[in-house]
Formats: sequence, C-alpha cells, structure tokens
Amino acid sequence: MGEKVVAGQFDLSDRQRYREKLQKCLAGLERLLAEKRFDRPKNLMGVEIELNLAGSDGMPRMLNGQVLERIASRDFQTELAMFNLEVNITPHRLGGRVFDQLAEELRTSLAYADRKAGEVDAGIVMIGILPTLGRDDLVSSNLSEADRYTLLNDQIVAARGEDFRLDIDGVEHLTCTSKSIVPEAACTSVQLHLQVTPDRFADVWNAAQAASAAQIAVGANSPFLFGHELWRESRPPLFLQATDTRPPELQAQGVRPRTWFGERWVTSAYDLFEENLRFFPALIPICDDEDPLEVLDAGGIPKLAELVLHNGTVYRWNRPVFDIADGVPHLRVENRVLPAGPTITDVIANAAFYYGLVRALAEEARPVWTRLPFEAAEANFDAACRHGIDARFVWPRRGRYGGTGEVDAVTLVRDELLPLASAGLDAWGVEAADRDLYLGVIEERCRRRVNGASWQAATFHGLREQGLSREAALAVTTRRYAQLMHVGEPVHTWPVGLPAPVPLG
Repeated sequence: MGEKVVAGQFDLSDRQRYREKLQKCLAGLERLLAEKRFDRPKNLMGVEIELNLAGSDGMPRMLNGQVLERIASRDFQTELAMFNLEVNITPHRLGGRVFDQLAEELRTSLAYADRKAGEVDAGIVMIGILPTLGRDDLVSSNLSEADRYTLLNDQIVAARGEDFRLDIDGVEHLTCTSKSIVPEAACTSVQLHLQVTPDRFADVWNAAQAASAAQIAVGANSPFLFGHELWRESRPPLFLQATDTRPPELQAQGVRPRTWFGERWVTSAYDLFEENLRFFPALIPICDDEDPLEVLDAGGIPKLAELVLHNGTVYRWNRPVFDIADGVPHLRVENRVLPAGPTITDVIANAAFYYGLVRALAEEARPVWTRLPFEAAEANFDAACRHGIDARFVWPRRGRYGGTGEVDAVTLVRDELLPLASAGLDAWGVEAADRDLYLGVIEERCRRRVNGASWQAATFHGLREQGLSREAALAVTTRRYAQLMHVGEPVHTWPVGLPAPVPLG
C-alpha cells in the first residue's frame, strides 16, 4: 500500500461510497478482461527486499529516516517500522544471465546502503526476523514517520477493537499482546513479481500456491522472535496475528483473516479480486474522483484506484496485482512467502527456483492443482513454516496409479521439483550457467539439510551450551550472521558457531 495518504477519520458515508466505488472498479476490471485490454506477454519479473537496520552490537536501530536521507535513492523506501527499509529492483526480462545481473545490482545497492547506514552507526541485515528484536522495539512510537502507516495501524486497531494477541507454539511457546500492528514489522520478506497475461494468470497463481511450501522449506530464515525459538519460518503466523482484525468471536465463526493462504484454486484473476471485495471490509475508504466505467466508455484505461488500495490491505501469500505501465494495464502475481536473506546469492537462488518451478508447474499437461486438494497445499505450507527443511508434505504420486502420498520435503525438491525448475528456466531462456549456479545452491541446501533457519538455531544452541545467556547468544548469533551475510557465500557453506580461536604460541 504505497499510497501517500493523510491520516484522518472516516464516517459512514465514506465507507458506503467506497463500497460502491469498489463495485464499479470490479465491473471495470471485468470489462478490461473481457475486452482484452491488457499488455502482451513480456516475461517481466521484479524483486523487492525488506531489510533490517542493526548496530554493530546486533541490536535494532530506529534510524530509517536518517539512513534513507543519506542513501538518497528512489530504489530505497521506508517500511512499517523505523528499523526497516525496502529496496526495489527495476523489472527485468526473464532470460539470458538475468540472475547474475540481479545479483550484481543487489550487491551494489546493498553495499552502498550499508556504507550510508554506517554513517549513523547502523548496518543492513537481510534476515527474516531480526533475532534481537524485543517487545519494547515493536511499539507504535517506532512506526515509520509516514501518514500511511499511522492510518493503516489506526484502522486495523479500530477494526480489531482490542489488543492483538500473539500466540505461536513452536520449539518454544510465545504468548503476548500488542496495542498496535507494529509486531508485523518484524517480518522482512522478499517479494517476487511476475507479469502475466490474463489467460495465464490462474495457472501461474495456482502453481505459485502449490510451490510455496517448497519455497519455505528450502528458504526458511525466521526461527526467533522476542527471545523465543518458534517455527522455522515464524513470519506467516506472526503476520497473520499482528494484522488480525477479527476478535476471538469472529475467529470462532470462521471469518477469514486478512493474511491468508486462500481456500481454493482459481480460474481467473477476477476470482481473487472479487473474493477480496466479498470477504474483507474496507480498512482505508479513500475515494478517487475517477468513474472507472465512464473512463472505459470514453475509450480510456481506468486506474481502479479503490480496487488497488483495497487489494493492498488483503495480505495473500500470493497476491494478484493490477497495475498500469505506459498507459497499458497488466496483471502480476506477487509471491510474498520468502523471508529476506541470508545472502544475495541465496535470495537469487530462491528466485531462480521460484521462477523456474512456477513456469514448469503452470505448463504441465496434468497440473498439480488438478491432483492435489487445496487443503493439502495449505497444510504443506503450514508444515514448511513449522519445520523448514525437515518438513514432510502431501504430494501427488508419479505413475499410473495417481493419488497422493507423504514425502520428505528435501526428497521432493531434489528429485522432482529441481528438475522441473531447471526445465522452467530453460523455457524462459535463462542461460545454463545461471540456471546451474543458482539451482545448485538449492540442491546443496537439500543435500546438507541446511538453510538460514537451521544455521541460526544451531549457532544459537551452540552458544548456549558454551554458557552464554539467551540474550547474549541471540546477539552473538545476529552479529555472526551479519558478518557472514556481508561475506556473501551461500548459507549452506557457513560454519556453525563462531570461528575457532587462534591458538597462541
């Protein structure tokens, strides 16, 4: 939700008018789809990465305003809390050496940002959840100084009507309350965008949903929150609970949360936008002056501003996006499941795996979503978040008898999904050197059963066994992580713990 909005109060007439405008926007979208007004295939992909600011002591720094002022680049912008930044990479066409190009651009951008952050005793840490965050860091006074964040917080708090309750039962059990949505800011993600034509949208979105569990299993990097070891990827339950507008009674009734996996395979992009209107009340009922149907009647392209704004307040893990570039509308699938980090090489490997796998799954003769119940895909996602690289999934069996069976996540990725991803990257026209380098990173994670989450947990427990307190072990783990992140070798090569001391004499 990148709108520049001014915090204010909304009355009943605002909400009624907004609902009416949403229905007009939805009708406008339906017409645009029927009239085939969307952009031609372009094979465009884009990457956004949310980042943390931390000091040399590993503790969070609430300095994003000062750091952004020094960076002075439109590629970087604020995120929800003062210890967050986001970097956006210009869209690229899939093909050739695109992943090496992305890696080089990210290295240049993040190295520059880290130098600028160093001027105020901070540094960039690319990690799913900063292990040293405390409850006192995630309070409303640490919201970024942007009206849209204050407004979003106020509206979600008002809809909730009481404190937010965090209850995540993992390796350890965390329960606490919050008066604001700021705990959501602990979640720093990689968002992968893929521009698709309307006739391909449903296949790509369904493929992304099916692939998301495997993405998390190999890419988990968020095992700690508020000093507790929770799920291997704790962002999804944290994000859900920190933005949950439903009091317990509505949860008991089965009302859907605004952060969700979904509940069915779809047949068009329209399905998802229509569900968002049907299931979720407006949070920010700001109306644009445009009448989308009048614009269409005049031969123009409407902005569908209300639809776009509302869509930005429903947090699907694979989100539909409507946008306009150079006067031509297009659709994107925004994949939001991955945590940031650990290194740029790891991020690009995760991206290569995703783009290749989604292409291959979307083009299978018997697509996975015709053989896998949606409930099983959701259960796989949950299992991956809980157990990371050690998860087990339900997946369609190969062979004549069909049906589904249980399979170890790393076995599934190594034996079935990596070959599919390789074929998908070939179909995009990605050069073999890029394909083999970055998919090789995923293969090595599977072979060694190592990802960012397992490294963090192993290092933390090793430090505890050496006698460090919980707080000290988390701080040392964070500092060591940041050091290795900047060295840049992929996480499966990282030694667990600290370097051995140099013997004297």
